[in-house]
Amino acid sequence: MTSPFGPLVIIANPRAGQGTVERHLPEIERSLTDAGLPYRIVRTTHPGHATEAARDALGRGERYLVAAGGDGTVHEVLNGMLGTGGRAVSDAVLGIVAAGSGCDIVRSLGLPGDAIRASRHLTGDAVRRIDVGKITFTSGGTEATRFFANIAEAGLGAAVVARTGRLPRFLGPAKYFCGFWLTLPTFHPAVVRLDSPDSSFEWRAHNVVVANCQFFGGGMRISPKSRPDDGVLDVLAMVGPKIDAFTMLPKIYKGTHLPHRDIAEAAAATVRLDADPPLLIEADGELLGTTPATVEVVPGAIRVKV
Repeated sequence: MTSPFGPLVIIANPRAGQGTVERHLPEIERSLTDAGLPYRIVRTTHPGHATEAARDALGRGERYLVAAGGDGTVHEVLNGMLGTGGRAVSDAVLGIVAAGSGCDIVRSLGLPGDAIRASRHLTGDAVRRIDVGKITFTSGGTEATRFFANIAEAGLGAAVVARTGRLPRFLGPAKYFCGFWLTLPTFHPAVVRLDSPDSSFEWRAHNVVVANCQFFGGGMRISPKSRPDDGVLDVLAMVGPKIDAFTMLPKIYKGTHLPHRDIAEAAAATVRLDADPPLLIEADGELLGTTPATVEVVPGAIRVKV
């Protein structure tokens, strides 16, 4: 058997999921060999390597690229596939092999959350075309642009991502909660302005979520109305006290927190975000830069293997 999309390029982050991907790579290889699928593996060694590997693979004529890792690995491979124009090569396909709890996008796409079962989904020809978000933000005093498949946010959530990134790896899944409690006491909300083609709003807010998919943070269903192929992004502005980020957690995990008097909701194809003072921005768990930022949807930008 051969893949209808050609040989697979497995772009693997061996450190993802506390080494989950590295431990399971031999089993993933056996699964692909048993299915008769040709492949090669690229083990990433540094930030940005997965993006470089994806661009290199497309340049070599390879079209079936598989991100093996967490949301950050998917983020990097996606950006390598889309380049600067926001459109992948027409016949390119993105596969996803999740590592542990750090790959939230698979929850919205109905894909397995473990590496072994996910590798079995790499066979066959079923694909789903999904939207991506394009975010133009401020970095080092200049504009920069990235694409994201899952969720971007500005404010407390991004500050937690920044703090969590400095914590030791041995904390595992507890890193996020440690980062949250280390960040919350000193974080200050900002005056946030959101502009879309149809409306403008201004609030004092501690976090703004722009969602293409539903889940982030290891299973929190922050945006239960989001669909990755509906041509819009869902915007949630948290305008209540910052302790809401903790007290609402049980309902957020279930996706039952909306509607809420302290969350302003909107849906738009394009949104402009300004904040005073500027807020940190993250996308797919990767720290990017700060506001001001513009986020727009790129409909049907990528084909995902399902």
